[in-house]
Amino acid sequence: MTAATLVLLHPLPLDGSIWAREISSLTPRSIAPTLYAYGDTLDAWAVSVIEEAGDGPLVVVGNSVGGSCALDVVRLDPGRVQLLVLVGTKAAHRPEPRVRDEALELLARDGIAAAWDRYWAPLFAADADPTVVAAARSVALRQTVDDLAVGVRAFHGRPDRSDLARSIDVPTLVVCGEHDPLSATAPAFAGGLRRGRCRIVEGAGHYVPVERPAELAALIAAELDSVAW
Repeated sequence: MTAATLVLLHPLPLDGSIWAREISSLTPRSIAPTLYAYGDTLDAWAVSVIEEAGDGPLVVVGNSVGGSCALDVVRLDPGRVQLLVLVGTKAAHRPEPRVRDEALELLARDGIAAAWDRYWAPLFAADADPTVVAAARSVALRQTVDDLAVGVRAFHGRPDRSDLARSIDVPTLVVCGEHDPLSATAPAFAGGLRRGRCRIVEGAGHYVPVERPAELAALIAAELDSVAW
């Protein structure tokens, strides 16, 4: 079988540059697009990701809203996805328009640094390596306010995909940092999937790809070895 393309989908407010080489080199070909240019809905993001990936099987890894986009990739092209890795992701969603509007207002009024301090810095583990957090902050500050506003709208406008997640017949690894609030529900989420399993990464918060890239790479590599190509 043709080697799978590894599709790496970043979280808000970061971009495709965050994926460490030990992750991006797990297959002969990988793509790590920056999603904001694709539009302000997850459906638009997923359509563009599939087009960029080209032909052949896919291994799709997404962190946070990138994981939500990964679910939509499976929804649109389920026969091509050989392995799905959801990092700090939940399929369920309850719209919170007030929270969305507050985030958009803060971005527009006070800029990315203020939004980073309010919304995104607290998602790291309390004892995360300060140089890792600073590097991630630098990535966020490279984005434009307009691009991050697109990301906020896509995140808050995402559909509830609980039924989709339970129905997909794709090996799915649910990964969550020990200090991510989602860690409490991640095992049950994985247990409700047809072919799901869960792994908790010790010492990490929400952003496992940047906080613990080597551990994440090892988890994905183990899943790749177990997939029947």
